[in-house]
Amino acid sequence: MSQAGTKKINLLDLSSDKMKEFLLQRGEKPFRATQLIKWLHQHLADDLDQMTNISKSMRADLAEIAEIKLPEIVLDKASADGTHKWVLRLEDGNCIETVYIPESERGTLCVSSQVGCALDCTFCSTARQGFSRNLTVSEIIGQLWIARKTLQPDPNANRAVTNVVMMGMGEPLLNFENVVDAMSLMLDDNAYGLSKRRVTLSTSGVIPALDRLRDRIDVSLAVSLHAPNDALRDQLVPVNKKYPIKELLAACHRFLDGKAAREHITMEYVMLEGVNDKDEHAHELVQTLKGLSVKVNLIPFNPFPDTRYKRSSNNRIHKFYEILSNAGMVVMTRKTRGDDIDAACGQLAGEVKDRSRRKIHFAKLEQEIT
Repeated sequence: MSQAGTKKINLLDLSSDKMKEFLLQRGEKPFRATQLIKWLHQHLADDLDQMTNISKSMRADLAEIAEIKLPEIVLDKASADGTHKWVLRLEDGNCIETVYIPESERGTLCVSSQVGCALDCTFCSTARQGFSRNLTVSEIIGQLWIARKTLQPDPNANRAVTNVVMMGMGEPLLNFENVVDAMSLMLDDNAYGLSKRRVTLSTSGVIPALDRLRDRIDVSLAVSLHAPNDALRDQLVPVNKKYPIKELLAACHRFLDGKAAREHITMEYVMLEGVNDKDEHAHELVQTLKGLSVKVNLIPFNPFPDTRYKRSSNNRIHKFYEILSNAGMVVMTRKTRGDDIDAACGQLAGEVKDRSRRKIHFAKLEQEIT
């Protein structure tokens, strides 16, 4: 707490622009903001006294009103395939999960945006945990900070983090401002310096926020589609009842329009045995996505406790893949990674102080579908 008794400002909550504004209000020169951003996000400083090119008097002044506060690591676990999962405890006792997936040419970090999720996709372990609150900027960017700090000493870290996907716990577009500020730091050359093609936001389709995103920041987009028609998607991804597929695809067209860097949108499609994986679903998906520049990512379902869903067989996934590919679509099948430590897609759960009463009705929803 500061002398005035108010809570200190967490410097990790400030984007570059907000850092400049913060320091200008204190009579500091704009270049000081660049220095602080570099110390925080390039040098991964967690103490003001580490910032040796900042005067002692300025550091002392900042220490009165500001701090550098990160989530607490309560679990740091590696999978047999090299996937790495952190469980991070927040100041209020909630926990979130972050996953690092190393590959030969890149290292991808899957970042959470909410404590739990405000939506209720029926095949997702995170949704089953319910929803507590949005993450702050420091809690979002802190996941990247911790991953970089942890992985840097490892010579096998495959250049550490080269890609970030906002595909962890939560719906990013329902935490719009904080997610945009965090992604701006990911792209900032004075912070993490990631390419805009290497930062991807995944959404279930919150259309008004998707339109705002198009105008605010240039990043890649993935859409959690999971069904070729409204009747099935209403069941799997209930936000579809408010924003149906036709409206969602129109928003996707708007997102791509006029942005050369946005060459395509990734359509995510989790493969659920007997639910959305039949030949007719594949043929219908081809027609649904016709005319939109997309890559389809087929995701084998990753089971979690108490779910009634089953993963489609490899043969079924391959047949689905063939139908899409033969129709001229760009399609890939995601390799399951980290499932031995519950770090695979759809398995992130954390520890959520649920305010949504989601768990009460989840079993009923799933029973109706299966």
